[in-house]
This record gives sequence, C-alpha cells and structure tokens, in this order.
Amino acid sequence: MLLIAIMVLFFGLALLGLPLVWSLLATTVLTITLFELSHPLETIFLTFISGVEPFILIAVPLFIVAGELFSRGGVGERIIRLARALFGSLPGGLGIVTVASCLLFGGVSGSAIAGAAAIGTVMIPALARQGYSKAFASALVASAGTLAIIMPPSIPLLVFGYIAGVSVRDLFLSGIVPAVLFGVGLMLVCVWYGISTGCDRGGQRASREEIRSSFIDALPALLMPAIILGGIWSGFFTPTESAAVAVVYGLLVAMLWYRSIGWRDLPALLYRSFLTSAVVMVVVGATAALAWVITVEQVPALVMEWTRSVADNRWTFLLIVNLFLLVLGIFLEPLPALVLTAPLFVPLAASFGVDPVHLGLVMTCNLAIGLYTPPVGGTLFVAAKIGEVGVGAISRALVPLFVVSLVVLMLITYVEALPMLPVWLLR
Repeated sequence: MLLIAIMVLFFGLALLGLPLVWSLLATTVLTITLFELSHPLETIFLTFISGVEPFILIAVPLFIVAGELFSRGGVGERIIRLARALFGSLPGGLGIVTVASCLLFGGVSGSAIAGAAAIGTVMIPALARQGYSKAFASALVASAGTLAIIMPPSIPLLVFGYIAGVSVRDLFLSGIVPAVLFGVGLMLVCVWYGISTGCDRGGQRASREEIRSSFIDALPALLMPAIILGGIWSGFFTPTESAAVAVVYGLLVAMLWYRSIGWRDLPALLYRSFLTSAVVMVVVGATAALAWVITVEQVPALVMEWTRSVADNRWTFLLIVNLFLLVLGIFLEPLPALVLTAPLFVPLAASFGVDPVHLGLVMTCNLAIGLYTPPVGGTLFVAAKIGEVGVGAISRALVPLFVVSLVVLMLITYVEALPMLPVWLLR
C-alpha cells in the first residue's frame, strides 16, 4: 500500500510538470505527513547529504568532466570519420555511421547526453541532407546516444556496483556484448530505412588508406576504454580512480595530441561540467531521501513477499523488473532510478538465483531505453532540439527503433550467456 501511494504521488507530481528534484522531495514529505510516519522531517536533510557522500560517487563528476573533454575536444568528428570509412558504403550507410559513432563515442565518454550532443550536432544535418527525415535522424541519435551508458565505462553500472556490492569490473565486462547487440539492431533499422525510402542505398567504398588514416587519427581516443578496463581488471587502480585517470588522459589527448582545447577553454568546460554534476548529484540526494523512507518502512520486505506470490521463477521475476523499470525510466534518469530501485531488486534477485551482475546490466539497459522514451527523456530532448523537430514527430519515428531495442532487451534478459560470457571467461 505504501509503495503504491509513493509511486502515485511521484508520478502525479512529475506529470503535473514539477521539476524532478521537487517531485522526489515533495513525495518524501507527503509520504511522511499523510501516513503519519514517526520520522522528523530533519531526517530528509540528513539522508539527502548522506546520499551524495559515498567516496565512489566522486567518479560521477570526474566522468562528466572526461565526457566534456572528449565531446569538446574534436573526438566526435574523428570517430565519425572512422565510422564513415568503415560503414559508409553499406545500404543505410549514413545511419549506420551514426550508430557506430555513438557506440564508439560511448566507450570514450560514458555519457548518453554528451554522446547524443556530440554526434547529433554533426550527423543530424548530414542525415537530413542525404534524404533522411529530420524526425528519423533525431530519433536515431536519441536512441543510439544511450549506448554510452551500456558500453563501459558506464556511470550507472559504476553506481549499481556500489549499491549492490558487485564487482564494477564484472559489470563493465557485462555491458560490452549488449551494447554491440543494441547497436546492430539499430543499424538493421537504418538498412531497412535506407532501402525502403531510397534515400541511402550505399555509396563508394573507402580506400584502405582512408580507413588507415582515420583509424590512426581516432586511436588515441579509442584507447581510453581499454586503459580504464585494463587498469580495473589488473587491479592497477580502483573504479573511482579510473575516473580520475579518464580526466587526465582526456586532458592529454584533447590538449596535447589533438590540440583542440586550450588553457582558455578549460574554465568554461569545467563550469559546464560543474552544472551537469550539480544537477545529477542533487537528484541523487533527493532520491536517497525517498529511498531511505521506503527502506525504514520495510517496503523491500513487502515487495519481496508480493513478488514471490506472483512470480514462481526467475523468468517471471525478470519480466516484472523489465516492466517496472521501463515505466520508471520514463520519469527518472538512470542514476536516481538505480538508487531508488536497486535496494528493492537486489535481495529479490538473490532469492530467485539471478546473478547480481546480470541484474545490474538488465536494469541499466531498461533505464537506457527510458532516456529516449516519450514524453520525457534526456537524449530525446537533446536530439529533438538539434533536429528542430517536435516531440510528436520524433516519437512516431522512434517506433521501429524502440521495437528493436525491446527485442534486444528480451534477448539479454533471458539468454544470460549473451551478456555474461565475457564475465564468466575472465572471472
């Protein structure tokens, strides 16, 4: 009863247009007041602060800075050039280039918003000139941009690892195959669109020299995921320290190798990163306050009891997780959604024999889809703004991309070996 009331309050306030932070805080206050819970309101402040205190969360602003460095440092254009050399000759080639660019850039930045902005700024106008509708071009960038939070290094997977006490290395490894599968699915939609509309039936194949030069040009940026994963896997540095390594490496690449950022650009870049980090951490703190109320009122135990009454096996449990998070992801960004729901689902997953690494990956993939699901979504709004299209038009264009994403989601949910094979091989 309490959880249902909390969800109704939160969704109602969010649908009324109240900003996310205030929706979370108002839901917390109203829950304590309406149900006459014996918790002083001062506790909300204390749990808000404690929610952003954990040391591992230092990685969040650091990865955001790294994402800004690569986004503003000309990395996007170099990755697009490489993807064009590799895939531009295929049917739907320019769409495939967009998806491949988002996938590669995601492995560098770890930020869905940064990926959608960096790739979308270049590719949406290019797709429109090729004959793609602006709505489809924007929808493609909105959906492909979310690959950044599935492909390592992923900030949501890092946070889930802290909440669930799961190896971040294993979580990062589990994201590689799903990110590629989502990318391939979106590419197939591009092939269908290019052929069916006749706007992009393929072009001239790039020469070996073009492929070689574009690869060498993009190589310094593409090495970043390998450095982070290798450092974590070898134990050379912790996941939190890997974020600092990403910032230092990003500075070296952007300022010394590509020389696309100067010392004068750093204050503005750091200011933008600060604003983004502040918004993210404020929402995480507000979510932590609501999660505390849910926890102390024994809601996880009640949810566990209810779930066991309707789900008698792991497959039904995973279906419930997918349905719940697909809806929640419409209203909540991935980080606060994980802070809110991971304490509920992790104990349940253990009781059904679900590997917590697999659970974290499935949860993150659901929330990635939520980032471009109308009417709310981070990458949805970024792509719509770049493409200058309305939410209605981009929503209609999203239908085939959304359907393919759901198919891939079901595959990685129910065929556990797909995401977990790299983890099993390297454990």
